[in-house]
Amino acid sequence: MVSLRLVFFGTPRFAATALQRLLRSPHPVVAVVTQPDRPRGRGQRVSFSAVKTLALESGLRVLQPDRLKTPELQQALHELGADLGVVAAYGRILPDAVIGAPRLGTINIHGSILPRYRGAAPVHRAVMAGEAETGVSIMRVVRELDAGAVFASARRPIGPDETSAEVEQGLAEIGAELCAAVIDEIAAGSAREVPQDDAEASYAHRLTKEEGRLDWSRAAAELHNRIRGLHPWPHAQGILGGQRVLVLRSAVADPSFHGAPGEIVKASGDDLIVAAGSGALRLLHVQPEGRRAMTAREFLAGRRLSAGERFAPFGEGLS
Repeated sequence: MVSLRLVFFGTPRFAATALQRLLRSPHPVVAVVTQPDRPRGRGQRVSFSAVKTLALESGLRVLQPDRLKTPELQQALHELGADLGVVAAYGRILPDAVIGAPRLGTINIHGSILPRYRGAAPVHRAVMAGEAETGVSIMRVVRELDAGAVFASARRPIGPDETSAEVEQGLAEIGAELCAAVIDEIAAGSAREVPQDDAEASYAHRLTKEEGRLDWSRAAAELHNRIRGLHPWPHAQGILGGQRVLVLRSAVADPSFHGAPGEIVKASGDDLIVAAGSGALRLLHVQPEGRRAMTAREFLAGRRLSAGERFAPFGEGLS
């Protein structure tokens, strides 16, 4: 098997998992393209992405273009002499000139079983929808978003209480191994590409902060899926006593609990239970605005709450 010169495009931890695996493969990574450094976290300090950190530790050349349609980037990619481009959560749509710069084109690690959940947030949307299973696909990058032929895919169950962060990390590990295997097949000339059925496609649109607003008139199971699907960003949230509260972890409560949507039906010990449109939701971990994340017990110890108090109706008090 011949070795292929790879140029890697990626930014977050999901991508770093794939890069780490490729660094153990027989195919040299000749450069890494990642997003420019940006302020992160509560302090808004400029920090490196997970991919840039790993690339620098591994002595790789790092490119961080502000724009992808520049002669300078085209020249840099041409000079690399890459055989294959590999994309994993880079964060931008690649123009044709970048996709076609490597001799054998570019492939992508996508967090769903294509053609379902094309788009920017496939893992989050699958969890929010209450899916019992998702997966990862290795596909050829084409101009249309996530519409290229699929080389291989692998499935993974979604646990009923797993968050998007947990599912995504599991997919990152599966996708890294699958991508390495596909690259070996491309190098050996045995790779097979299967076109997607566009009629079966669905889209996973980018998340927005507004989606974190909990509508307590919804069923408890639906709220639970939203809470875990919006973890680690933007997090589900509600307003209690005029204060924003992030809901980080939840569970569907025993069906014996009843009340008006948003009404606290139990607030003692470890139990912070809120009525929903159907059923009730147990809040396990919360984070009041301006404070650290805490368990329900910690939250109740620092705040006197009683049954009958309510979270504000959907949309009220949030900006």
